[in-house]
Amino acid sequence: MKAVKLLALVIVILFLFATPVMAQTPGTPNTAALSGAAIGAGLGAGLVLIGAGWGFGRIGAAALESMGRQPEVAGKVQTAMIVIAALLEGATFFALLVCLLINGRAGF
Repeated sequence: MKAVKLLALVIVILFLFATPVMAQTPGTPNTAALSGAAIGAGLGAGLVLIGAGWGFGRIGAAALESMGRQPEVAGKVQTAMIVIAALLEGATFFALLVCLLINGRAGF
């Protein structure tokens, strides 16, 4: 619970103090498209990688447990584990690319 409160406090402080830092100088043109998208893309990319790491850990733990319980089906379990891990990796790359594309279009 302390970690969640600390994370919420850090995010609030980030939003409060990041606004003056990203203020425009008078000579630059006004670009209001996707304001705040860079922060959102960064947080999204972080969440994607945390979720992928958690998913890979769960896949590996479940596969090793099932191989330990029934060693005779280890080959089938390993093949299924690799297929599921590849699908998870593809979804992770897609979400990460979406975050990077949003970050590239952010204008402040």
